[in-house]
Amino acid sequence: MLLVRNASVRLLFAGQALYWGCSIIGITLTSIAGARLAPWPALATLPLALLVLGYLLSVQPLSLYMQRRGRRAGLQAGALCGAAGALVSMAGLQWGSFAIFCVGALAVGAYQASSGYYAYAALEAVDPAQKGRAAACVVAGGLCAAVFAPPLALWSRNLLAAPLAGAYLAMAALAALGWLAMARLREGVAPRPAAGGWAVARTMLARPGLRAAVVMTAIGHGLMILVMNATPLAMEVCGFSAASAARVIQWHVIGMFLPALFSGLLVDRVGSRPVAAAGTLCLAASACVALSGAAFTEFLASSFLLGTGWNLMVIAGTTLLAESHAPEERGQAQALMQLANGSVAAAMSFASGALLAGVGWTAINAVALPLLAVAAGLLFMRRRTRLVSSSQNGL
Repeated sequence: MLLVRNASVRLLFAGQALYWGCSIIGITLTSIAGARLAPWPALATLPLALLVLGYLLSVQPLSLYMQRRGRRAGLQAGALCGAAGALVSMAGLQWGSFAIFCVGALAVGAYQASSGYYAYAALEAVDPAQKGRAAACVVAGGLCAAVFAPPLALWSRNLLAAPLAGAYLAMAALAALGWLAMARLREGVAPRPAAGGWAVARTMLARPGLRAAVVMTAIGHGLMILVMNATPLAMEVCGFSAASAARVIQWHVIGMFLPALFSGLLVDRVGSRPVAAAGTLCLAASACVALSGAAFTEFLASSFLLGTGWNLMVIAGTTLLAESHAPEERGQAQALMQLANGSVAAAMSFASGALLAGVGWTAINAVALPLLAVAAGLLFMRRRTRLVSSSQNGL
């Protein structure tokens, strides 16, 4: 098995698991801590917004830094930001300072930005025929985190005098372990970065394969964030308990990471495009199930399919991106994809509550279908371009 044989993939799997451990603890507790510290209730979710801002500000500089200095230096820098940000957030809770807590959240956003590059680093550590499996092995680290992070959050939240502060100490410890794991990462030779900045990015987006990878993955990621955030609120409106909503979200997380056990192998065997198409169909099936009713089974099945579709599209999109740029364009191409994912995720995070209140659960799922048609059209356009190119070369 690739995860057992390849030391770099093992380290990146561990790093991803440690990051997701931090993320799950943060998702569970940050809004609660913000509500306790904020001077006004309307500011309760400001730390989460600042975390997204930290992500968006860091994602391109980190990619270009890794192109110049190597993966090890960039991934260590991200983990260091995560450890420092968690400690600052802990201090904010200890001292009752909302401003300090917000500064910590901003730094944790840089750790989130760096985590998006673990899968890309895995692609560079294996043969071309194993790229899908390498990306999937790293994404599967989230499944490990889904097991240990919730109990760790519950156990650690009262370790210190201030409520919840201990959980942020646990986050800092996980990020520090991530820094140590990345220190052992074997560094490859980074190609000289292409000059031109965003001009290079515009040129790359003109390529059907790269454009399909970026837009398709952003659509899949954005829809997953939109529907996932709206699901607990929709279930509350339908009269379900918080325990029922938690069970549905648990199956959603399982759907996000469990397919990594086979999705990478599928990419290596049949290619990125068919797996991306399967992910698009899973997301469409998720929307159709949600539109069919509002019983517990519909919520559970829809959320599981939502996570599965996200996994297939992300694994396929990551591999497709690697096939669509030159080595010297690595930094710009990967930053472009991560920036698109982060921007769409931020917009969907902020919009989910308002959309649910304004247009309702049915409309949220209905709007997914035309967006998925766009993703499918990009995949078809890429295939058509390949066929035309092949026929011209034959002539």
